[in-house]
Amino acid sequence: MPDPRPHLGEPLALDLLNTRWNGGGGPRDLLADLDGLEIWLGTAGLAAPANTATLAALRIARDAVYDTVTTGDSAALNAVLAHGRLRRSLTAAGPVTEPDVADPAELPGWLAANDLLDLIARDAGRIRQCAHPDCVLFFYDTSRNGTRRWHSMAACGNRTKAARHYARRS
Repeated sequence: MPDPRPHLGEPLALDLLNTRWNGGGGPRDLLADLDGLEIWLGTAGLAAPANTATLAALRIARDAVYDTVTTGDSAALNAVLAHGRLRRSLTAAGPVTEPDVADPAELPGWLAANDLLDLIARDAGRIRQCAHPDCVLFFYDTSRNGTRRWHSMAACGNRTKAARHYARRS
């Protein structure tokens, strides 16, 4: 089954946040059931069990990432990160860094939480929520000057500009 979300391709942490969106007459949640979990794992390219334990852990991680991004509260994110670590080793091919998470159900959420740390280290100010008042999607602003406002200019940007235009005309 194809991924039904309107915005794909963000870094893993923001892609996890974008499993909630508005569409089809109201709020939608890809992680409402195991079928949605399986879709998300496939889209994210993660080999993890699509079971209730993974679903529960991923919902906890999503809430933790959301809290960190929207309020700066990192307590829940740190709790998710406590389930694993990065293990470094030297192999014949060179240095390797691999996630070390004991419970496979915790791995997808841990990877998303770790990805958020990478985004924050790169430039926390570029983690944004779409500026359209009805949109709940997030994106990482990769524009040159860092002034992107919408998750998609074709969707939310055009709707906002059209609404402003019609408001001026009336």
